[in-house]
Amino acid sequence: MAELITLKKLDKKSESSGFILERTAKRLKQFFQQQLTAADTGITIDQWVVLQVLDRREGLSQLEIARETYKDAPTITRIIDLLCRKGLTHRITDPADRRRFRIQLTDEGREKIKATLPIIRNARRQAWQGIEDAEIDRLVDVLNNVFDNLSSEDTK
Repeated sequence: MAELITLKKLDKKSESSGFILERTAKRLKQFFQQQLTAADTGITIDQWVVLQVLDRREGLSQLEIARETYKDAPTITRIIDLLCRKGLTHRITDPADRRRFRIQLTDEGREKIKATLPIIRNARRQAWQGIEDAEIDRLVDVLNNVFDNLSSEDTK
């Protein structure tokens, strides 16, 4: 009987936590987009994510960027097309496979990252204000555990 009560509590908590997680993720994305728009950066939060990935590991293929950002390939193609049109990235032919491209930041793209990073950092500070470091560490651990639990399902 105690096990049944525990399962009911778990179901109720996991149901509401899933909603809260999705609601919070959407609100975070909206908030960061508002900050980028207010600062007139000329980029979206999704474009920022791709620029940030390229800043860490330049020369990735579109597929690698898709994997790093957990976005589908057509979405990444559209984002990269926009970033290329804005002069922030460019495609170079992969020397190992001429059918593929590697994505590089341009000098303007690097400048965009430098100009945008303080806006993002400020938004992060605002989002996490009043939350202790230990609480953030615990939240990150819990979310990583959930992610790992679901990732292990992919391999079964």
